[in-house]
Amino acid sequence: MDEFSASSLPSSPGGVGTNTKNMLTAGVDEAGRGPLAGPLAVAAVILDPERPIAGLNDSKKLSEARREALYPLIIERALAYCVVLIEPEEIDRLNIFQATMAGMSRAVAGLAPAAYEALIDGNKLPKDLPCPGRAIVGGDALEPAISAASILAKVSRDRLMVALDAVHPGYGFAVHKGYPTPTHLASLQLLGPCTQHRRSYAPVRRLLDQASLF
Repeated sequence: MDEFSASSLPSSPGGVGTNTKNMLTAGVDEAGRGPLAGPLAVAAVILDPERPIAGLNDSKKLSEARREALYPLIIERALAYCVVLIEPEEIDRLNIFQATMAGMSRAVAGLAPAAYEALIDGNKLPKDLPCPGRAIVGGDALEPAISAASILAKVSRDRLMVALDAVHPGYGFAVHKGYPTPTHLASLQLLGPCTQHRRSYAPVRRLLDQASLF
């Protein structure tokens, strides 16, 4: 598990003031539940109401160029953010749902200053959130903080998959980002799984099962 975070909110001698507490609502979202390879990325973001960011939306509804343009604005203007990566080994051990829940809890816990509430995209809340939470179906298109988290998770993961393409050539990670496209499935059949493939996912598991027969 990898994690990186930042905070731009100055601390005060008496801790976070009561007027600041009302601002500290985190949006939480993930990217990469469906791919056959690469980590799951989970982000938590506390936006600054004094520094709004125009154009935030569900990352899936934005072009790659727009996501890349918004990413540095979110990093610069957010009061706090944290991105957590859940590696394939942990996804295989926990299953993707439990890995997502764990990543959301870790991302919120990694915020400094701490969030007083977390808005989670979806219909489930992690059981061990470090603060109260609300699940919002379609929240990545409704709540700016969740939209921002969606963008940070998506861009962070996509950049990593481009880097992994150089480490594991032939699979096309830079193009399909690990999703089960026909090109990826053909490469997987030809080359077999690499260390970044999720062994618990059916197309990968079938190949491993076939290999064990010979």
